Amino acid sequence: MSNKSFPFQVGAFECIIVSDGTFAYPHPAQIFFVNAPKGHLEQVLREHNLDPEQWKQYVSPYPSLVINTGQHRVLVDTGAGSLEPTTGKLIPNLQAKGIAPEDIDTVILTHGHPDHIGGNIDSEGKPAFPNARYIMWKDEWDFWTSEPNLAELDVDEHIKEALITVARNNLPPIQDQLDLIDHETEIVPGIRAIAAPGHTPGQMAVAIASASEQLLHISDAAIHPIHLEQPDWYAAVDFAPEQALTTRRRLLDRAAAQKALVFAFHFPFPGLGRVVQKGEGWQLQPIETTG
Repeated sequence: MSNKSFPFQVGAFECIIVSDGTFAYPHPAQIFFVNAPKGHLEQVLREHNLDPEQWKQYVSPYPSLVINTGQHRVLVDTGAGSLEPTTGKLIPNLQAKGIAPEDIDTVILTHGHPDHIGGNIDSEGKPAFPNARYIMWKDEWDFWTSEPNLAELDVDEHIKEALITVARNNLPPIQDQLDLIDHETEIVPGIRAIAAPGHTPGQMAVAIASASEQLLHISDAAIHPIHLEQPDWYAAVDFAPEQALTTRRRLLDRAAAQKALVFAFHFPFPGLGRVVQKGEGWQLQPIETTG
């Protein structure tokens, strides 16, 4: 397995996870589990072989998902672009797999955070995928293209400024190629938009189905595998925490009931597995990877 790409099948659909790079989150326990009771958090971290005092960073992959349905070539999220020296690798990694930007006919943006929309545009400020229609939930677009109020987020002001700046730079240039949706609907045959608000006002999940196989892309409904086992713990960047937790439970219930493959953006690469019930929460069973 290469950490640049990972191919797999969903029924007749050819899928590939393609990396845009990585980002090292500092103080991950404080960012990811902001409401976790200290003693319980330390116990859970140790169960995951993480020293509460020594866990200084979490290196997250920034992966995009490509689905070739035979009729459409769909890209879910565009990575972080030039956000960091370690990001902006999506297009070279796509090209390494024989996929040119012009080959993509649909770009689904799960939400408006920098690591999901940072690759929307090229170095000239033009849409990076010139032949694609971009899809976004209307509530999400409206939030980030107005005057977003991030006062409730439990993060530093410079992070809030970065969130707003990236949205302002990377959303307006795609407007001429944009389709907004406001209800759960089929985007192309076999690929469906699922409402997943809470992390952001209009985050969407994506359900992919072909033959008898299903994949549920949960975006940032869970940021770390511990969120499955502790479904009441939320992250500092969750815009509406209670709504985010409701969304998480609904998506994980759905995935477990359907025995769907799950793709989680921030989980260790390639972020694929199946969820099974564990106590009052769930557990990820990662797919087997080789090489």
